[in-house]
Amino acid sequence: MTAIVVEGLNRRVRDADGWLSILHEVSFSVGEGETLAVLGASGSGKSTLLGLMAGLDLPTSGSVTIFGEALFALDEDRRAAWRARNLGFVFQSFQLLGQMNALENVLLPLELAGEANAERRGRVLLERVGLADRAAHYPKTLSGGEQQRVALARAFVSQPRLLFADEPTGSLDAATGERVIELLFELNREAGATLVLVTHDPELARRCSRRLTLHAGRISSLEGG
Repeated sequence: MTAIVVEGLNRRVRDADGWLSILHEVSFSVGEGETLAVLGASGSGKSTLLGLMAGLDLPTSGSVTIFGEALFALDEDRRAAWRARNLGFVFQSFQLLGQMNALENVLLPLELAGEANAERRGRVLLERVGLADRAAHYPKTLSGGEQQRVALARAFVSQPRLLFADEPTGSLDAATGERVIELLFELNREAGATLVLVTHDPELARRCSRRLTLHAGRISSLEGG
């Protein structure tokens, strides 16, 4: 089954000189359960593409269809509901809420969805990422690697069909980043989710089954699969 179909995606913004094209006629598909790395230099359009695929932004033209759902046919509230049902997200900057402890951050997606047995599931995931004893700690008392492991637990706690990771090791040292990536791929295999990983690291990209490279907003290569 095809998980993601991106067709003719364009994103333009107005700047001082007129219109700037951030993405130009981007088209590709991702099969269910595949792992896709999106590569490219800074400013190539990687994060813009990921934001459009998550329905966080709207394109100038083109479409994104995920598990048969035409994303841009939904209004903002329905896209948010779709994300809550289907999508886990891991950010470079962790995006943990400082006023919530580790367990509360992990539980947030389940609390918003009104899920039963939320705390039990949250504690299971914290144990899975090796942080059972840090459940009551707040982000400011956690190391960067620990914060990203909390973010991984939060991303997987709602059992998403799709996981987006935007430079998930960009704020970590090499050794910590390697441990986080091992955990990310391990959790993703267990969940059977479709993974789209934005990275500038070719070594990390080679761990994915397919690799898409953007150059100046256009696909310059698509390898694997």
